[in-house]
Amino acid sequence: VQLVESGGGSVQAGGSLRLSCSVSGYTHCTFDMSWYRQSPGKEREFVSSIYDENTTDYADSVKGRFIMARSGRKNAMYLQMNNLKPEDTAMYYCGASLAYCDGNDPRPSDYNYWGQGTQVTVS
Repeated sequence: VQLVESGGGSVQAGGSLRLSCSVSGYTHCTFDMSWYRQSPGKEREFVSSIYDENTTDYADSVKGRFIMARSGRKNAMYLQMNNLKPEDTAMYYCGASLAYCDGNDPRPSDYNYWGQGTQVTVS
């Protein structure tokens, strides 16, 4: 399982960015997906998640500003980040957790996977 992330960058406060993430391989499986972020000297923290098809959950710090949704392709989603603040600056990591697989094809060896991270800088 590989997670492919894109969309990070630099933006001024009040601006917007969209992060995307997709799971490559295992198209017969469904993954719940999430975003976490980590700033220098801080622990990785939860940002948002999507599960049970389209149920979403957000950290209080991003509610009302960030929107997470599936992007049409299976096991692909995006995080629309609006009204960005300097405190949103961090490395953002996409996570995928195996929910279930259909049929008898091989399953992934693990349940949890992480992307390589994409930097978001808000000045």
